[in-house]
Amino acid sequence: QVRLVESGGGLVQPGGSLRLSCAASGSIFSIRTMDWYRQAPGKERELVAVITSGGTTTYADSVKGRFTISRENSKNTGYLQMNILKPEDTAVYYCHLRHFSVDYWGQGTQVTVSS
Repeated sequence: QVRLVESGGGLVQPGGSLRLSCAASGSIFSIRTMDWYRQAPGKERELVAVITSGGTTTYADSVKGRFTISRENSKNTGYLQMNILKPEDTAVYYCHLRHFSVDYWGQGTQVTVSS
């Protein structure tokens, strides 16, 4: 069993920054790819960023150059640094990993970008 807990969301003005964290229980975190997804009201959940166990990263075009995904395997924790935030980044952000075809999700953390 894997438990993921996100933190770090909040209200920020356009152009501001936030850093999300995803703390994982269990011993599989370091060997699995971790992702960040987001879901805005009335929209489908979308993939934001991916980081493999080896540290290779990929990003959605909408966040490329503004967001940075990282991980500290020794702490079983992943991060999403979000800079130059825009109102369209407003969403609930979820961390996710898959282990032996089982998907694990956190409870989500709300990010609101508004003046």
